[in-house]
Amino acid sequence: MIEGTDGEFTAFVNERGDALLRVAYALAGSQHAAEDLLQNALAKAYARWPRIRGDAEPYVRRILYHDQVSGWRRLSRRREVPVADLPERAGGRDSGHDSDLRLLLRDALRELPPRQRAVLTLRYLEDLSVEQTAAVLGCRSGTVASQASRALARLRELVPAFDDSPIAAEVKR
Repeated sequence: MIEGTDGEFTAFVNERGDALLRVAYALAGSQHAAEDLLQNALAKAYARWPRIRGDAEPYVRRILYHDQVSGWRRLSRRREVPVADLPERAGGRDSGHDSDLRLLLRDALRELPPRQRAVLTLRYLEDLSVEQTAAVLGCRSGTVASQASRALARLRELVPAFDDSPIAAEVKR
Protein backbone atom coordinates (compact mmCIF):
# COMPACT_ATOMS: atom_id res chain seq x y z
CA MET A 1 0.00 0.00 0.00
CA ILE A 2 0.95 3.60 -0.50
CA GLU A 3 2.51 5.29 2.51
CA GLY A 4 -0.03 7.47 4.23
CA THR A 5 -2.98 5.30 3.27
CA ASP A 6 -3.62 4.33 6.88
CA GLY A 7 -3.61 7.98 7.89
CA GLU A 8 -6.03 8.93 5.11
CA PHE A 9 -8.39 6.11 6.04
CA THR A 10 -8.22 7.00 9.74
CA ALA A 11 -8.96 10.64 8.93
CA PHE A 12 -11.96 9.56 6.82
CA VAL A 13 -13.32 7.39 9.65
CA ASN A 14 -12.79 10.19 12.19
CA GLU A 15 -14.56 12.75 9.99
CA ARG A 16 -17.48 10.66 8.69
CA GLY A 17 -17.77 7.82 11.19
CA ASP A 18 -20.58 9.37 13.26
CA ALA A 19 -22.72 10.12 10.21
CA LEU A 20 -22.15 6.60 8.88
CA LEU A 21 -23.03 5.12 12.28
CA ARG A 22 -26.36 7.01 12.28
CA VAL A 23 -27.21 5.48 8.91
CA ALA A 24 -26.17 2.04 10.11
CA TYR A 25 -28.34 2.46 13.22
CA ALA A 26 -31.35 3.43 11.10
CA LEU A 27 -30.85 0.30 9.03
CA ALA A 28 -29.98 -2.13 11.81
CA GLY A 29 -32.27 -0.89 14.57
CA SER A 30 -29.83 -1.39 17.46
CA GLN A 31 -26.54 0.14 18.49
CA HIS A 32 -24.61 -3.13 18.55
CA ALA A 33 -25.87 -4.31 15.18
CA ALA A 34 -25.14 -0.87 13.72
CA GLU A 35 -21.59 -0.94 15.03
CA ASP A 36 -21.05 -4.41 13.55
CA LEU A 37 -22.56 -3.37 10.23
CA LEU A 38 -20.37 -0.27 10.04
CA GLN A 39 -17.23 -2.13 11.11
CA ASN A 40 -17.74 -4.70 8.34
CA ALA A 41 -18.39 -1.96 5.78
CA LEU A 42 -15.26 -0.07 6.82
CA ALA A 43 -13.19 -3.26 6.63
CA LYS A 44 -14.38 -3.80 3.06
CA ALA A 45 -13.69 -0.16 2.21
CA TYR A 46 -10.19 -0.34 3.69
CA ALA A 47 -9.37 -3.26 1.40
CA ARG A 48 -10.28 -1.05 -1.59
CA TRP A 49 -9.00 2.24 -0.17
CA PRO A 50 -6.43 3.02 -2.91
CA ARG A 51 -9.23 2.88 -5.51
CA ILE A 52 -12.00 4.68 -3.60
CA ARG A 53 -10.22 7.24 -1.43
CA GLY A 54 -11.50 10.20 -3.43
CA ASP A 55 -15.13 9.07 -3.30
CA ALA A 56 -15.21 6.84 -0.23
CA GLU A 57 -18.42 7.86 1.54
CA PRO A 58 -20.89 6.83 -1.18
CA TYR A 59 -18.96 3.56 -1.51
CA VAL A 60 -19.22 2.85 2.24
CA ARG A 61 -22.92 3.79 2.29
CA ARG A 62 -23.59 1.42 -0.59
CA ILE A 63 -21.82 -1.36 1.35
CA LEU A 64 -23.98 -0.60 4.41
CA TYR A 65 -27.22 -0.83 2.45
CA HIS A 66 -26.26 -3.93 0.52
CA ASP A 67 -24.90 -5.77 3.57
CA GLN A 68 -27.98 -4.95 5.63
CA VAL A 69 -30.38 -6.07 2.91
CA SER A 70 -28.36 -9.30 2.52
CA GLY A 71 -28.52 -9.81 6.28
CA TRP A 72 -32.28 -9.32 6.32
CA ARG A 73 -32.65 -11.93 3.62
CA ARG A 74 -30.70 -14.46 5.68
CA LEU A 75 -32.70 -13.95 8.86
CA SER A 76 -36.29 -14.81 9.33
CA ARG A 77 -38.58 -11.79 9.32
CA ARG A 78 -40.02 -12.67 12.71
CA ARG A 79 -37.54 -12.78 15.54
CA GLU A 80 -37.34 -11.38 19.00
CA VAL A 81 -34.64 -8.89 19.86
CA PRO A 82 -33.67 -9.19 23.52
CA VAL A 83 -32.88 -5.95 25.33
CA ALA A 84 -31.30 -5.43 28.73
CA ASP A 85 -33.74 -2.73 29.85
CA LEU A 86 -37.13 -1.68 28.62
CA PRO A 87 -37.27 1.85 27.20
CA GLU A 88 -38.69 4.44 29.55
CA ARG A 89 -41.94 6.17 28.64
CA ALA A 90 -42.28 9.94 28.82
CA GLY A 91 -44.30 11.28 31.74
CA GLY A 92 -46.89 13.67 30.25
CA ARG A 93 -49.61 12.79 27.80
CA ASP A 94 -48.41 15.15 25.05
CA SER A 95 -44.73 14.39 25.47
CA GLY A 96 -45.45 10.66 25.72
CA HIS A 97 -47.51 10.65 22.53
CA ASP A 98 -44.54 11.66 20.37
CA SER A 99 -42.19 9.10 21.90
CA ASP A 100 -44.92 6.44 21.79
CA LEU A 101 -45.47 7.21 18.12
CA ARG A 102 -41.75 6.99 17.42
CA LEU A 103 -41.59 3.60 19.13
CA LEU A 104 -44.58 2.38 17.14
CA LEU A 105 -42.98 3.62 13.92
CA ARG A 106 -39.67 1.98 14.79
CA ASP A 107 -41.44 -1.33 15.35
CA ALA A 108 -43.48 -0.89 12.16
CA LEU A 109 -40.31 -0.22 10.16
CA ARG A 110 -38.95 -3.56 11.34
CA GLU A 111 -42.01 -5.20 9.78
CA LEU A 112 -41.23 -3.83 6.32
CA PRO A 113 -39.38 -5.92 3.74
CA PRO A 114 -35.66 -5.11 3.44
CA ARG A 115 -35.84 -3.15 0.20
CA GLN A 116 -38.72 -0.98 1.42
CA ARG A 117 -36.88 -0.16 4.64
CA ALA A 118 -33.74 0.70 2.68
CA VAL A 119 -35.74 2.94 0.33
CA LEU A 120 -37.33 4.82 3.24
CA THR A 121 -33.95 5.22 4.95
CA LEU A 122 -32.33 6.58 1.81
CA ARG A 123 -35.22 8.83 0.79
CA TYR A 124 -36.27 10.29 4.13
CA LEU A 125 -33.35 9.88 6.53
CA GLU A 126 -30.58 10.46 4.02
CA ASP A 127 -32.76 12.88 2.01
CA LEU A 128 -31.67 11.43 -1.33
CA SER A 129 -33.67 11.94 -4.50
CA VAL A 130 -35.48 9.07 -6.20
CA GLU A 131 -32.69 8.90 -8.79
CA GLN A 132 -29.92 8.91 -6.17
CA THR A 133 -31.71 6.20 -4.20
CA ALA A 134 -32.06 4.10 -7.35
CA ALA A 135 -28.35 4.48 -8.04
CA VAL A 136 -27.39 3.35 -4.52
CA LEU A 137 -29.71 0.34 -4.62
CA GLY A 138 -28.95 -0.54 -8.23
CA CYS A 139 -32.54 -0.42 -9.43
CA ARG A 140 -34.80 1.82 -11.52
CA SER A 141 -36.36 5.07 -10.32
CA GLY A 142 -39.82 3.58 -10.79
CA THR A 143 -38.91 0.75 -8.43
CA VAL A 144 -37.85 3.26 -5.78
CA ALA A 145 -41.09 5.22 -6.15
CA SER A 146 -43.29 2.13 -5.96
CA GLN A 147 -41.36 0.68 -3.01
CA ALA A 148 -41.63 4.00 -1.12
CA SER A 149 -45.34 4.20 -1.85
CA ARG A 150 -45.96 0.64 -0.67
CA ALA A 151 -43.82 1.15 2.43
CA LEU A 152 -45.65 4.33 3.42
CA ALA A 153 -49.01 2.64 2.83
CA ARG A 154 -47.94 -0.25 5.06
CA LEU A 155 -46.78 2.17 7.76
CA ARG A 156 -50.20 3.81 7.65
CA GLU A 157 -51.82 0.39 8.15
CA LEU A 158 -49.55 -0.54 11.04
CA VAL A 159 -49.60 2.90 12.71
CA PRO A 160 -52.89 4.69 12.00
CA ALA A 161 -51.69 7.80 13.89
CA PHE A 162 -48.85 8.16 11.37
CA ASP A 163 -50.78 10.53 9.07
CA ASP A 164 -51.29 13.07 11.86
CA SER A 165 -47.68 13.02 13.04
CA PRO A 166 -44.91 15.55 12.41
CA ILE A 167 -42.96 12.70 10.84
CA ALA A 168 -45.62 12.25 8.16
CA ALA A 169 -45.46 15.98 7.45
CA GLU A 170 -41.73 15.59 6.79
CA VAL A 171 -42.38 12.72 4.38
CA LYS A 172 -45.01 14.72 2.48
CA ARG A 173 -42.74 17.71 1.80
